[in-house]
Amino acid sequence: MAGRERQRLLLENAQQLVLVCGRGERYLRRDGAAGLAVLRGASLVVGLDGCIKAVGQADVIRNQFSEATFERIIDCSGKCVLPGLVDAHTHPVWAGDRVHEFAMKLAGASYMEIHQAGGGIHFTVEHTRKATEEELFSTFKHRLERMLRAGSTLVECKSGYGLNLETELKMLRVIERAKRSMDIGISSTYCGAHSVPKGKTATEATDDIINNHLPKLKELKLSGEIHVNNIDVFCEKGVFDLESTRRILQAGKDIGLQINFHGDELHPMKSAELGAELGALAISHLEEVSDEGITAMARAKCAAVLLPTTAYMLRLKQPQARKMLEEGVIVALGSDFNPNAYCFSMPMVMHLACVNMKMSMNEALAAATINAAYALGKSDTHGSLEVGKQGDLVIINSSRWEHLIYQFGGHEALINYVIVKGKVVYQNEMCETMSSY
Repeated sequence: MAGRERQRLLLENAQQLVLVCGRGERYLRRDGAAGLAVLRGASLVVGLDGCIKAVGQADVIRNQFSEATFERIIDCSGKCVLPGLVDAHTHPVWAGDRVHEFAMKLAGASYMEIHQAGGGIHFTVEHTRKATEEELFSTFKHRLERMLRAGSTLVECKSGYGLNLETELKMLRVIERAKRSMDIGISSTYCGAHSVPKGKTATEATDDIINNHLPKLKELKLSGEIHVNNIDVFCEKGVFDLESTRRILQAGKDIGLQINFHGDELHPMKSAELGAELGALAISHLEEVSDEGITAMARAKCAAVLLPTTAYMLRLKQPQARKMLEEGVIVALGSDFNPNAYCFSMPMVMHLACVNMKMSMNEALAAATINAAYALGKSDTHGSLEVGKQGDLVIINSSRWEHLIYQFGGHEALINYVIVKGKVVYQNEMCETMSSY
């Protein structure tokens, strides 16, 4: 009988329990996001295996389970429980910050002007190549901990500041180590085609990736040393053109990697059309996507990972979130954390998505939970509070979940608990003496 079995966690009597999905949906398009599943006066049970065992009205759960069976009980009266947030696009492994470039951007320099002058990605590549694996892991761990405290329980993490096989593998080993030693969930991405290395043409770099990098990744996967989930390419004018991008993505797909790449950011490249054709799980950026690309992505169920921080910091035009939603595209969100867009916080990303991209708060939350999980191929286990899914949760000290988006930059005092697999991995004592207004 379920009521007598040992359980890991009971969250009891939440003012709002935000399920996001209630019927096993793998993603929510616009109409689905308009009616997010929310229970009031509800409780949730996480079992010893870290998965959700029951969700329902507090009195029903109380009758179904004995309090004595729980390792921990948290009284959520007056609080809101939400799924752990999912950050669908980050570049968190690197050495050498670029604060000096922020000043250059403020003075009017464009992203590509800085890039062509040897800054941007190339500056970070130089420092990352020199850094030891231990140095990279130390800073990466600290960044992941900050993401966790901001409510992210599953994060996509890219390589891409190596551009040679040795350094790309060093970055991927660091990501693998974090996967195995930290509580936060990680989806790892090989992004060796983040830029064209100095001294190579795009064609030469493409050949190197296909002939050397990807076979090595396949070998390391088979040996169990490194398991990479996704393949990424920066498809952009002056970087990797459409044909080079096609070759790399197809080669990655051929060794079992999910396609999840940068496209149509600074120039219209027909990346969206290519991604739809290749069966891409997701495409990021899309500030310059074509109308035909939007239609193709909607038809192919290819997620659009929109990055409002990037457009904000680079003063680009915002991605067409409203048009995408109206056309039926599955819209997800990511922080794009990197030396160029230094943001750890998905609550702030959701706020920017609402204000600058005209998304509703419901749409933004769906985009940062179930849809971001879908973009990583993880929406069967993450992104909503449903029986059978992993018990990743955020508890906020507020009677309405919308405060997580409304309080711009307020998440540090608002987030009370972050929970992964039913285990409290962050508890904010400050919340016990504060309430949100």
